[in-house]
Amino acid sequence: MSLIEPADTLLAVDDLQVHFPRARAGWGRKPEVVKAVDGVSFEIRRGRTLAVVGESGSGKTTTALAVMRLSPLTGGRIRLGDTDLGALEGEALRRSRTRMQIIFQDPFSSLNPRERAGAAVRAPLDLMQVGTPGQRTRRVAELFEAVGLRPEQQQLFPHQFSGGQRQRINIARALATNPELVVCDEPVSALDIAIRAQILNLLARLQRELGLTYLFISHDMAVVEHICDDIAVMYLGQIVERAPRRAFFAQPLHPYSVALMSAVPTVGGGRRRAAGRIKLTGDPPSPIDPPHGCRFAGRCPVAEPACAAEPPPLREVVPGHWVRCRRVGLADGQPLPPLRLQAD
Repeated sequence: MSLIEPADTLLAVDDLQVHFPRARAGWGRKPEVVKAVDGVSFEIRRGRTLAVVGESGSGKTTTALAVMRLSPLTGGRIRLGDTDLGALEGEALRRSRTRMQIIFQDPFSSLNPRERAGAAVRAPLDLMQVGTPGQRTRRVAELFEAVGLRPEQQQLFPHQFSGGQRQRINIARALATNPELVVCDEPVSALDIAIRAQILNLLARLQRELGLTYLFISHDMAVVEHICDDIAVMYLGQIVERAPRRAFFAQPLHPYSVALMSAVPTVGGGRRRAAGRIKLTGDPPSPIDPPHGCRFAGRCPVAEPACAAEPPPLREVVPGHWVRCRRVGLADGQPLPPLRLQAD
């Protein structure tokens, strides 16, 4: 799918492919290739949040690492503003990292246990040679205040902080170089439920105050609904649905999206049910040898024989709402999903 990029688009990903070769399985056999990401396209406008969701193994984290150029690219194009990130190497790539930073999932392993918190936040400024030493010191103090940490905590080591506080340090470190794009790789999944809301609210506040753009990776639909503007659902290395938040949560169209939504817990007779929870049978196909047709057909409760015959394109069924399912139709200008969410 070729993208037409609006003028205010910050990140544009077109037909991204990340394939990992594996060792030969036996003498005389061809080398195997894991198609972790296989033709992914999306764009994010400045100041907005795109959430990429899916179960483990769907390729969402590999997509995030590829955007950050922390994973090798097999094909496709990644543009940050007017910069072709895929074409950068060496010093040019290093300089571009001031414009994009990442917050990792685990607040415990992503900090050096022997490095004080203030030094961890200052490290990107020193590596990128941003400002004078005095300006870097003031910048670290500003960042600690911005994320809700006290100035004296700069002298503490990671083991002296709670999990939520460690993630605040990671957020401060990611913001040190004033990036335009921040990739959030499941930033709250390792935290207690009570702390998750605090970190999500912090991320939302920083986005409003600093004009940040987020690529937010998650498997938690409830978290995604709280923070995203747009959502992309991945399955086996491909995007199967992409839509604005309100449209998606009002009516997901792809059967896989409906199955994900049916698993979201509700309180007080919630609305997310599709004749009860949809329990998918079997496991996802192997990314080494994905099916020729729809990659979800083997587990889809409403699949037809034709679904397995040809790969469905990612098509725009209504403005802004894209879906990779041949069974989604239109009636009076409204999309008709083959499987619907129903209220309890």
